[in-house]
Amino acid sequence: MKQEELQAIASQLKHPSGEKGIEMANMMHETNINMTRHSIQNLNISKGNKILELGHGNGGHLEFLFELAENLKYYGLEMSELMFQEARQINRNFVSQKQAFFSLYDGNKIPFETEFFDKIFTVNTLYFWQKPEELLSEIYRVLKPNGKFCLTFAEEDFMKTLPFTQFEFELYSTEKAQKLIEKTAFKIVHTESQTEKVKSKTGELVDRAFTTIVLEK
Repeated sequence: MKQEELQAIASQLKHPSGEKGIEMANMMHETNINMTRHSIQNLNISKGNKILELGHGNGGHLEFLFELAENLKYYGLEMSELMFQEARQINRNFVSQKQAFFSLYDGNKIPFETEFFDKIFTVNTLYFWQKPEELLSEIYRVLKPNGKFCLTFAEEDFMKTLPFTQFEFELYSTEKAQKLIEKTAFKIVHTESQTEKVKSKTGELVDRAFTTIVLEK
């Protein structure tokens, strides 16, 4: 693949747009669903929780989340206008029932009041954080005391094998992510790494190692 094509893929993964963006979102949903479920399961969601997700993509996983407990309120933040629209469309029933709320944000400031959420999670967004420490501080701010935050990402060693990650991606090993977290007030409760089989862009099955770090305020 040419440099321009690889750059285009990286750009779409960071900020899906146009027709290609919808294709990319569907593909991301399929390849990330296991990581997303793993992240959600580690939150130990309970009745009446207010949950925030950063970078929800097309939001195809909300049905899974809402089955876990009653009276949940889900809030999704997204930088991509296209993903914001797609997620609202796919989850229109949850939106109309006032169970799911979607908003756009700039990737740095979280537009909610302090101590608003019980649980927060994000999957495969860490690579694109412009100011990682500041965003972690924002996540800490909007989380209630003893609230949980799950950070899920694919390991640097795997990501390095993908040619498009040389553009726009900041890659993380578990150790590098832990060092970043140690600069904040968060407590690391649990770290779990898994390997799963995923389809590569060219169609073969490859082993992807990913990590979920569970943090507490």
